[in-house]
Amino acid sequence: MADRQNPSGGFAAARRLIELAEAVRADPALPRAALAELLARHGERPEELAPEVFTEAEADELRAAVRRMAEVLAEPDEDRAAGALNALLEECATRPRLTRHDGHPWHLHVDRGDGAEGGEWLLASGALVLAQLLTDHGRLAWGACAAAGCGRLFLATGPGSPRRYCTPACATRARVAAHRRRRRDGTVPDPAGGAAGGAAGGAPAP
Repeated sequence: MADRQNPSGGFAAARRLIELAEAVRADPALPRAALAELLARHGERPEELAPEVFTEAEADELRAAVRRMAEVLAEPDEDRAAGALNALLEECATRPRLTRHDGHPWHLHVDRGDGAEGGEWLLASGALVLAQLLTDHGRLAWGACAAAGCGRLFLATGPGSPRRYCTPACATRARVAAHRRRRRDGTVPDPAGGAAGGAAGGAPAP
């Protein structure tokens, strides 16, 4: 693929990265055709996704790179995530350059251009996108859902406190579960007037 850097903004490129990571986490052997379809949804040109261009070998490299990026996306510690991004940029990136192509405005590239393999491109461009989000927001702007049994990756680029859950539904489920645990442990008064562990009371509002 000749040029895979998404120039439409950090959020769009990060969303592509999240979707790739979720797809490969769900199916570590995600077929080449499914990867191509996902990349096409994010603006990759059809001619760059043809089987003779985006080969099975390149799909293997891309899946391996996605798994490495998924580890960064799931890292909850800001300093460790920053260290991992620095390591990826050291390994895979080259000197930053501004470029303009295909009718897009000027934007930054750090991959090695046409000589970069699919996996190396993803690691370089993905690390750049996440580094930009980290510096723009002053905190991790992504994460893995903290709700039990979920772990879905998400972006958290909005204002306010850092998010811990992928959706309001997971946040509510986690709060209800925590409230019930405190009731069982006797740390929350029973709303009926008795000790915790009686009839179920109202859970906190989402």
